[in-house]
Amino acid sequence: MRTTGMIKDIAVDYKTRKTMASFLLDAAPADVEQMSDKVLSVELKQYRKKRSLDANSYYWVLCTRVAGELGRSMASIHNDMLRKYGQIELIDGKAVYLVIPDTETAANRADEAETYHIKPTSEVKAGRDGKMYRTYMMLRGSHDYDTKEMSALIEGAISEAKELGIETLTPNELQEMMDSYEKHYRRR
Repeated sequence: MRTTGMIKDIAVDYKTRKTMASFLLDAAPADVEQMSDKVLSVELKQYRKKRSLDANSYYWVLCTRVAGELGRSMASIHNDMLRKYGQIELIDGKAVYLVIPDTETAANRADEAETYHIKPTSEVKAGRDGKMYRTYMMLRGSHDYDTKEMSALIEGAISEAKELGIETLTPNELQEMMDSYEKHYRRR
């Protein structure tokens, strides 16, 4: 169960020295009662009204519109955006590379991947099995981008959308949204 509420009272149980708190919850008593005999995982954090349009959701709106205009999948558009405007994965300051068969089937699968993101390089070599293999660079997913990285990704998506005649936010609206993203990012 997830709900909002406020702390009503705080006390200390002198026997166990644990904090006791009572809450005024925005939940039906019957819903709360169902939890009364269970060990709970409790997280207290200040309630913040969700923004209707944040940087991440705006990026996905743009990808959706570009995909619709081009008749392509969201995954392929997202991978294109990450390849053009995204960030490479680094381990100990070094780029992460992998090789996959240099076939149309493998390339199509990489284009449509949703759980990983890779960018083809021009390096193709023959394997021991005589088949050709292309080297790819691993890309970071956008979910952990800092403000500067997310801004570059969104600006790239805006550029792509504008080329297709898709309406985008004004520069002021974009700056306001990125300022909000920066505040959220710093809290994390």
